[in-house]
Amino acid sequence: MSKPTSPSQDAGFAGALPIITFSTFVVSLNSAALTQLGIIADPATGKREKNLLLAKQTIDVLSMLEEKTRGNLTPDEASMLKSILYDLRIIYVRENA
Repeated sequence: MSKPTSPSQDAGFAGALPIITFSTFVVSLNSAALTQLGIIADPATGKREKNLLLAKQTIDVLSMLEEKTRGNLTPDEASMLKSILYDLRIIYVRENA
């Protein structure tokens, strides 16, 4: 009988996965959008590739989160989300020109 493993071990990770908070979730979406905008390399391929349609969708998801969580976030969370959205929108417009 094999010994049970944690989900992180099953996925081939050496350590434990970070605890998911609102902030880490937003940061992960930001990283995805930056990858889709071609600003950072895709960790899976090591290549920078643009997919502006997916980037727009990810930015729209973040915008929806901002709208739906308004009044329920800490000041730091709200500020972080606002700042990330501003930066991503500026980059998107520049990359889409």
